[in-house]
Amino acid sequence: MERLGRNAGGYRGETVEIAAVLSELEAAANAHGWCVEVFHARDGFRWLALRRDAPPQWPEAPCIYLSAGIHGDEPAGPLALLELLRENLWPTGFSFRVCPCLNPPGFALNRRENDAGVDLNRDYRHLQTSEVRAHVEWLRHQPPFGLCLCLHEDWEAKGFYVYEQNPDARPSLAEVIVAAAGRLCPIDLSPVIEGREACHGIIRPNLDPATRPQWPEAFWLIQNKTRQSYTLEAPSDFPLPVRVAALASAARAALHAFAAYQSGPRRG
Repeated sequence: MERLGRNAGGYRGETVEIAAVLSELEAAANAHGWCVEVFHARDGFRWLALRRDAPPQWPEAPCIYLSAGIHGDEPAGPLALLELLRENLWPTGFSFRVCPCLNPPGFALNRRENDAGVDLNRDYRHLQTSEVRAHVEWLRHQPPFGLCLCLHEDWEAKGFYVYEQNPDARPSLAEVIVAAAGRLCPIDLSPVIEGREACHGIIRPNLDPATRPQWPEAFWLIQNKTRQSYTLEAPSDFPLPVRVAALASAARAALHAFAAYQSGPRRG
């Protein structure tokens, strides 16, 4: 599979009508019994959070978090979450929290940043934007997350890759994620990706978030809500259906592998 060669200096691929996508996401969530919340709204845009709690017989069920759409030129993430919601094959015995689009105004403009020109995925340390403040406030009211999956795209990438943050050395999901994506699109096998050492499409950054002046969402999560987080990066110079399928497949594989790693008779 060859790259399309469209992304000269930035993302030049397909776009989506984000209001329509959010309506479809909300409809799919409602159809399968999710609770839909609006944690922020302005200028006609709504920031949705979807919640599904485990059945009462599992009061200590781990909670899993998924997010997408923090960059408005990365349409595959929200569409991948829409696919997962529609198929409704979530592992049993878990609670879920899903933020399907963290930057609706950016999608309306087809650009990475929000409508004020701010990269929201660099604002999770100082919380200068209203949408990130609202998101963090919502996150603070959620239970701890056993696993976090942040769905992204990279317009420069040669193939799919993943960042793993796993400071307690729990059973890694990175290889499972890459293997699932690799059945649908190329993997970036570069030894250095985004300035960091990589191996077979996996980046395991050895850094202290406290030393970084700007935080992405994943840093805030690993510091405050979880001990295992993966940022999935689809290569956006490939057709949109390929990227959507790769992200959905990788997330699906991670969810079921995580469920398999959990011990105890309550796993159904």
